[in-house]
Amino acid sequence: MSDSMVMSNQMRTEYEGLKANSQAEAASSTSGISKLSIFAYGMGDFGNNFSWMFVSSFLMIFLSDYCGISLVAISTLFLVSRFWDALNDPMVGYFSDRTNTRWGRYRPWLLFSPILCAALLALTFTSPDTFGISGDGKVVYMYLTYCSLVLLYTCANLPYGTLCASLTTNIYERAKLNTSRSVCAMVAINIINIITLPLIYFFASFGDQTLSYLYVAMFYGMIFVACHLFCFACTKEVVHVSVEQVKVPLAVQLKAVAKNRPYLIAVLGQFLFGVTWYGRNADLLYYFKYVALNENLFTVFSSVIVVPSILGAIVFPLAFRILGNKGYVAAFFALFSGITLCAFYFVDVNEEPWLFYSIAVLSNFFLCGFNTAVYAVIPDTAEYGQWKSNVRNDGFAYAFTSLFNKIGMAIGTSALALVLGFAGYEPNVEQNEAVIEVIKWSFSLAPAIIWFITAAVYMLYNIDHKLYAQIVRDLAERERNEGMVN
Repeated sequence: MSDSMVMSNQMRTEYEGLKANSQAEAASSTSGISKLSIFAYGMGDFGNNFSWMFVSSFLMIFLSDYCGISLVAISTLFLVSRFWDALNDPMVGYFSDRTNTRWGRYRPWLLFSPILCAALLALTFTSPDTFGISGDGKVVYMYLTYCSLVLLYTCANLPYGTLCASLTTNIYERAKLNTSRSVCAMVAINIINIITLPLIYFFASFGDQTLSYLYVAMFYGMIFVACHLFCFACTKEVVHVSVEQVKVPLAVQLKAVAKNRPYLIAVLGQFLFGVTWYGRNADLLYYFKYVALNENLFTVFSSVIVVPSILGAIVFPLAFRILGNKGYVAAFFALFSGITLCAFYFVDVNEEPWLFYSIAVLSNFFLCGFNTAVYAVIPDTAEYGQWKSNVRNDGFAYAFTSLFNKIGMAIGTSALALVLGFAGYEPNVEQNEAVIEVIKWSFSLAPAIIWFITAAVYMLYNIDHKLYAQIVRDLAERERNEGMVN
């Protein structure tokens, strides 16, 4: 958020004083990242969401309602695929840390992985019936395409997320990078939610609605590739790590991670965020289709939350300058996300639409502020870990935050699928009272409880702007001393 915001004179004075002091403390860090690079980095996550958010919001209902695959089988897929993630996330982190090219360690992955990922995205949203596959063959096809998609998405997303720590060590520039990332992600998510159903209906007008999901996936895959190529072209890695630091034995890396308390908090936070974020997103279409009895209200809902989503992301830098601790900012947004979600349970969108959409505005404002904060804490834990143990393993460490976010996603979405199945869910028919109650809880009270837990977790995060400035100075001094010895 720019300094030209309208604020009271007292707040402006406090803000400028804090800014001057903090920037002076961080003077030893790298700086000078261009606005184009900040925007390009954000556009990488714009593209990511045209793959992953499309999958998390629409794949479950595509498989259950259009491919005829049972919710129990889908739930099992989401859980089993996380065991696959437990292998491929650290593997991609390990190899990306050891990549050494003229383009850097992480940028090359943005050049090649998205193309293959886009192809698998299209196959994942292709009905097995298209290839004449039936019965148990559908489940096998679902496993092969989804698990392959997960691997290739990791090859693009994990190096992208790690890239932030290599673009600058300036804590305020990192805040700008993560704000750009969050704003672009929220814009993408809202665009997806607004246009996907109309696009599906449009393509369905030419024939099969099941096939229309494939056309949308192909279109989104092209956006995914274009955004990563733009991010690759307009960013530059300036934080370099010696070969000796990268080639650290696995046992030493794990020991270093165990000593990094802020990082462990970030990992736990990512897990909780995955449960509530993806579980509720998977529930949205079911809510509007079976509770509100109007699937098109999903598009209306998505349109209403566009502006507050962007504003929530934009206010993060100001909130950080005021509180001085990104974890406290995350806790604040998580707390109020939970409070607003509780209100949804008691409001009917058809009977009280203005109240319902007002709550949606507030809820998504706080949600998107949290989304910015939760990713902003991760890069700073890299310097903290290096400061504590003299081991820097950005890709390896980011792999576990990504892994636990996906584990959270698996638990959130599979739990929804399992509970709906046990409650007696049947696709494309009027649902019984138990199913309706499950959908309502998954839309409101269940994720609210997890938000409250998340707020408590982030209150334990201890890297404030003063400690980070000290870490940067100590690391710079350590590097100078090592240079003198060598």
